[in-house]
Amino acid sequence: MPGTRVRATARLVAEADGRGGTALPVLAGDGPLALRRTRGMGGEACVTVVGAMSAPLGGDRIAIEATVGPGARLRIGSAAATIALPGRAAGPAHYEIRLTVADGATLHWLPEPLISAHGSELLMTTRIELAPTARLVFREEQILGRTGESPGHLTSRLTVHRAGRPLLDQELAHGPGAPGWDGGAVLGGHRAVGQLLVVDPAHDARPITPRGLAETAVLTPLTGPAALATAVAPDALHLRRALDAAVTAVG
Repeated sequence: MPGTRVRATARLVAEADGRGGTALPVLAGDGPLALRRTRGMGGEACVTVVGAMSAPLGGDRIAIEATVGPGARLRIGSAAATIALPGRAAGPAHYEIRLTVADGATLHWLPEPLISAHGSELLMTTRIELAPTARLVFREEQILGRTGESPGHLTSRLTVHRAGRPLLDQELAHGPGAPGWDGGAVLGGHRAVGQLLVVDPAHDARPITPRGLAETAVLTPLTGPAALATAVAPDALHLRRALDAAVTAVG
């Protein structure tokens, strides 16, 4: 129906099963977000997010909530890129990700890129809560426009708290209406931007040193046992290569 808006929240909970593995007592997709358990290794549970229909469209509000209990290990990916598209409903689309990782737990959040299509408007919010001994690998990739088109307007905010204290809080805006987003001080003409955040208590003993990873990528230590790699690139392939290099550099 014209003007229809989607409201959907997918939820999953991972818990240690007491036998060295990870159980998924809650695995509930909703609306355009289907969740599928896939094969994991070494006691790790793996979940793939599958887009059941086109989303997010203008006016939609969709969310993913994931909770990783003490000692559990979870890896979340996606079957394909997420494409923000213009919709018939007025107003921007909203996409919210809420991740909670308990003590001794590990979460790898490694979805395929988000593509900001021409004419779309998306507000993306990611909130991550980490316990003191939680481990996290978080990858975020954004492609500004499909092949041969200009991007939509994309605003993304990432906030991370560890042991109840702020670890990272940043907001980025790209596309029409975002001042200077394509200038030399921001993207410099590139159309792919991404980051990789690694939090691991092991880095208390061996802190990360800042370094360049490529011509347009850098690895920066954060307060606490964490490091953030940021990169811009001409396309999704070169962006992924830069962030994969960050994984190797962090160890």
